[in-house]
Amino acid sequence: MTEIRRAWLGLLVVLGPVLLVSMDGSILFLTMPTITRALAPTPDQALWILDSYGFAVGSLLIAFGSLGDRYGRLKLLLIGAAVFGAGSAGAAFASGPGWLIGCRVLMGLGGATLLPSGLAVLSELFPEPRWRARAIGIFAATFAAGFAIGPILGGLLLSRFGWGSVFLVNLPVVVVFLVAAPVVLREVKTTRPGKVDLLSIVLSAGGLLLTVYAVKNVAAYGLSWPAIAGVVGAALLTWFVRRQRKLEYPLLDVTLFREKVFAIAVITGVLSLFAWSAAAFLTGMYLQSVLGLSVLAAALLALPGAAALTAVCVLTPAFSLKIGNRAALVTCHFAMALGLVLLLATTATGGIGWFVASSVVAGVRYGISFSLVADTAVGAVPADRAGSAGAIAETSNEIGNALGIAVLGSVAAFVVRSEGTAEAPVTGLHVAMGIAAVLCAGLGALALRWLPKDSSAEDVVSEGDRIVDPA
Repeated sequence: MTEIRRAWLGLLVVLGPVLLVSMDGSILFLTMPTITRALAPTPDQALWILDSYGFAVGSLLIAFGSLGDRYGRLKLLLIGAAVFGAGSAGAAFASGPGWLIGCRVLMGLGGATLLPSGLAVLSELFPEPRWRARAIGIFAATFAAGFAIGPILGGLLLSRFGWGSVFLVNLPVVVVFLVAAPVVLREVKTTRPGKVDLLSIVLSAGGLLLTVYAVKNVAAYGLSWPAIAGVVGAALLTWFVRRQRKLEYPLLDVTLFREKVFAIAVITGVLSLFAWSAAAFLTGMYLQSVLGLSVLAAALLALPGAAALTAVCVLTPAFSLKIGNRAALVTCHFAMALGLVLLLATTATGGIGWFVASSVVAGVRYGISFSLVADTAVGAVPADRAGSAGAIAETSNEIGNALGIAVLGSVAAFVVRSEGTAEAPVTGLHVAMGIAAVLCAGLGALALRWLPKDSSAEDVVSEGDRIVDPA
């Protein structure tokens, strides 16, 4: 097998679990009404069924990215796929909400091992910068497509099968990966000295989990005792950052954030999924609960936006090389703001056209964001830190995904409870999307001000290569 053939086959094999991990972050958006009728969870349990997966993935990505760099990315990929498959099987046959939440956490544990190692493997498969950028663009397109088609697939499955099918669909892909990965992928271990700092792993995972948990509860219920978890979480994260600055071999290279392109790209990753997850969840509820569409009809209406997002992901590497990272990032911020503003035209009696237009316009933004964040993160660091850098990029997405539903979903729910009229669900949607649009436009303005005019994706990739090979 030639090296180039092995590289593309390896990419194809890696894309399977990548698609599953991203898809399972959104597949429940349209299926929650069915699961609620079947398992009768409390409101808190329903939120945890949605959020526990993203919390587990986001909390552990940094830790598993570093472990994969040190102990073998292929080994971690295989372990993660097996755990993800076991969690999927358990979730499909869950008899109660608590069991389903536990299986979703197990799936998140597996997903946290798959994403950073999968992205890092591309650096070994495609050492040449331009081919690597193209491969990462395809990787990002797959990741983005997973988030986009998750609700669609969930709706299609529920039109013919029971709710457990949304989890069982993962198992064939997991089996194929476990069989094919050892054949086409080689184990890659770095030569980084030093031991893994276990305290850093505990601080990063614990700090992220407690902080996100507190934000979710405060957004839903206001200030109460769970807010203390946020204070503890923030303290742990502060300790974590300070510790990384002192360690000779840190778990997370915080100096990466001194590069403004990298920092803005990571913030973009958070905000992209923050807005996208909330928009997907709330518009799904709007289409079904307000306009009375079936779950299948709502799923089909999401297809144009998903197609736009996936296509833009594939084209973004070439696009950003021509116009530069600064222009690409600014474009995606304002496109997202425009897409969200279009949702403000929806009403209680109609708005399907506005929803489709919004999803297509916003899909352009999401496509640029998914691809550019991943390429910037991996291309800006040495090859032996690719897993850690990829983990930062994916962590930004997963935390944004969890926070979007928790914060903006809670804002919409608060408006509905406060107003108590037939128009309240639409008003709640408008308020939440208006907040998201303002945040996206604000980040676009910040990117215009902070980012250097001559920054480009090619500059970032070249800089990464200079770090890897000073000669």
